Amino acid sequence: MTPDTPASPESPPRIGVLVVAYNAESTLEKTLDRIPADFRPRIAEILILDDASHDATFTAGCRWSQLDGMPPTVVMRHTKNLGYGGNQKAGYALAAERGLDIVVLLHGDGQYAPELLPQMVEPLERGECEAVFGSRMMRPRDALRGGMPAYKWLGNRILTRLENALLGSALTEFHSGYRAYKVDALRRLPIDRNTDAFDFDTQIIVQLVDAGMRIKEIPIPTYYGDEICYVNGLRYAKDVVKDVLAYRLAKKGFGTCDWIPKPVTYAFKEGDGSSHAVILDRMRDLPPGRVLDVGCSGGLFAERLEALGHTVTGIDCVEVDGVRERCSGGFHRADLEEGLPDAVHEAGGFDYVVAGDVVEHLSRPERLLAELRDVLRPDGHVLLSVPNFGHWYSRLRVALGIFDYDRRGILDETHLRFFSRASLRRTVRSAGYDVLSLRATGAPFWSVLGGGPAARALGALSKLLTRIRPTLFGYQYVAVLTPHAARTIIAGEHIDVQDILNRQYVPTDVPAAVPAHRVGV
Repeated sequence: MTPDTPASPESPPRIGVLVVAYNAESTLEKTLDRIPADFRPRIAEILILDDASHDATFTAGCRWSQLDGMPPTVVMRHTKNLGYGGNQKAGYALAAERGLDIVVLLHGDGQYAPELLPQMVEPLERGECEAVFGSRMMRPRDALRGGMPAYKWLGNRILTRLENALLGSALTEFHSGYRAYKVDALRRLPIDRNTDAFDFDTQIIVQLVDAGMRIKEIPIPTYYGDEICYVNGLRYAKDVVKDVLAYRLAKKGFGTCDWIPKPVTYAFKEGDGSSHAVILDRMRDLPPGRVLDVGCSGGLFAERLEALGHTVTGIDCVEVDGVRERCSGGFHRADLEEGLPDAVHEAGGFDYVVAGDVVEHLSRPERLLAELRDVLRPDGHVLLSVPNFGHWYSRLRVALGIFDYDRRGILDETHLRFFSRASLRRTVRSAGYDVLSLRATGAPFWSVLGGGPAARALGALSKLLTRIRPTLFGYQYVAVLTPHAARTIIAGEHIDVQDILNRQYVPTDVPAAVPAHRVGV
């Protein structure tokens, strides 16, 4: 079997050991010698990555790899120091490239016991989890007896407790560098976006927890020898706390945190006061008809419209599982920057178009709005929502000079256009619409604080302030639009006004006894 050949379902997993080393000339070979002899035949490859050491670490790795009876070993030296996290990224990419199924992270300084490699991979071989961590804190006093300085022991305990509280996890230690992973699990995590620094290990824990992957811990001994520690303790503590807080804020919509994937579907919540809930309430008052749901995501909103008797056709740039079942009128995958697909133009005649939190993601929203007018019945309605850039939150960020994007909300990093109430009115009028109604919604405190008393109290206050001054306290605007040019009745004949204007046709033979009535112009 070649290194690039994946294991078949019947064959044992290909196990690799990734050895990260920096200035480890004096310890590397001793550490590798401690790999159990009976485990070595099970190792498909050992990957030794020297992170541009200033000593002869690379030479030591090469020397060891040439000894008789050693597992196949790849020794690499970076010409530039990539950092602790950067070295791991390179190693995991190499593990995937070499067709490994399991990879164990081992430090070249001997701080973690190679003798426990069999125990590290066993839970992964049994399919019990996606990651195994060696923990020095499963038996806390053992860490002190193993030589861990008291201040490090205390800091480890405090940081781990804080991180568990913020993540909702129950690990005994966050700060062990002895790890084993399924390579397939690593492929599913955006680890290439992680830091290159020592808090890489914390970010990968957060990613595993966020993805719902299973982590198993096993107890390991603590060893502190004469190796050189390159970690700045205070900076490391600050970075790991910052990472977990950034994750918690990102899950609430604040900040970007690009090392955590964004959900691809909209999580609709009935009666949550959001723009989608307001639009749904408005649709309950309208007679059933054909609806074009622009930016339909997974069809959760369409499903509710279907329950009201509407027939929904969905459009989005990605297809989420289940959307076709929820849209009885069909689903079309399309890049709205390129306009509506031909199939939607051919269908035409929609009674309603819903564009909830969509047009702000486009560079030219007026072009899409004009196209939507063409597929709408002359007396149909567009229900549109956009965030209010004039809200106090975004105003304050700009005024304080700390403007930046968030993962969602008014300053969503994918927003290309920002709207105030005045600019929204100008945009829809230039696209050929009359505004039938325009209302502002309160800030979604429920999404940040949950559904407790504080969220309800702040939500009620936000609604009150929004009624008093919507341009400052309104979080989103929800507009109901209708085409400006509806129909003209000429001697009993129905003609679209826009057709008249396009043909530059002016009726001259209308009998004087039958006046022309203009409707909705």
